Amino acid sequence: MNRIDLHVHSRESDGSYAPAELVAYAIEKGLLAMALTDHDTVSGVAEAVRAAEGTELFLIPGVELSAEYRGRDIHILGLFLDYTSEAFLSGLEGFKEAREKRNEKMAALLTEHHMPLTMEEMREEFTDAVLTRAHFARMLVKKGYVQSYREAFDRFLDDGKPCYLPKERIAPEDAIRMIHQAEGLAVLAHPLLYRMDMDGVRTLVGFLKEQGLDGLEAIYSMNSGREEQRMKELADEYGLFISGGSDFHGVLKPHIGLGTGRGDLYVPEEILTNLINAAKKKRLPNKF
Repeated sequence: MNRIDLHVHSRESDGSYAPAELVAYAIEKGLLAMALTDHDTVSGVAEAVRAAEGTELFLIPGVELSAEYRGRDIHILGLFLDYTSEAFLSGLEGFKEAREKRNEKMAALLTEHHMPLTMEEMREEFTDAVLTRAHFARMLVKKGYVQSYREAFDRFLDDGKPCYLPKERIAPEDAIRMIHQAEGLAVLAHPLLYRMDMDGVRTLVGFLKEQGLDGLEAIYSMNSGREEQRMKELADEYGLFISGGSDFHGVLKPHIGLGTGRGDLYVPEEILTNLINAAKKKRLPNKF
């Protein structure tokens, strides 16, 4: 049974494995292919590509971009990216600058709530990583302010909690444009996580299709069998390719396994074949 996983995070964003460690783990688990899709960065892709060279693992350069739709945070995956594209990297710099400003404010908020924390400490602890709330949660645990990552989010870092700050996000059409600019395929990640009813999800997918969306992440760790089927039907309705992945993070989401999700995730090889063919038809000059 050849499994693939097209939604995986490293510690270059909010995962706990280094990119090369992820590659080794994917090989250990017998994955045929893996896409590294860190949040708003491709800084770990080169390391992962190097680690996969000469192995049987097909490593797909990817990203997960945060965008805003009607006040909601939605995520667009980019797959088969030219991760060296200067225009794309320049666009990511804007994400980085906005995230750094947010992180400075979050550190100040935590300090105001009697949990002293500086950005110098954060950068020393997480060298070169794109800092996220997950990193703040890990630091709060390390400093003994909370007992667990879950407590950090439940009490302080989740939406609506006292130290939460919203990210500056781009329009989804701009995220799709950036991905296409880097010769990648744009895929809507986990469409059922956006707190919408099915009519809302359908409206979102229809809008994104008009903006050039290529695919839909129908196979996902948190989807039930019925939900997965509904997402496959929705993808077919709008002429979108199906993608699938675990959203693996490591210790941050210990209940989600690489390639297996909550234990019953299965993304078949044919999904990879279909996406490669889609990329070829768009004349994307990546390595297949």
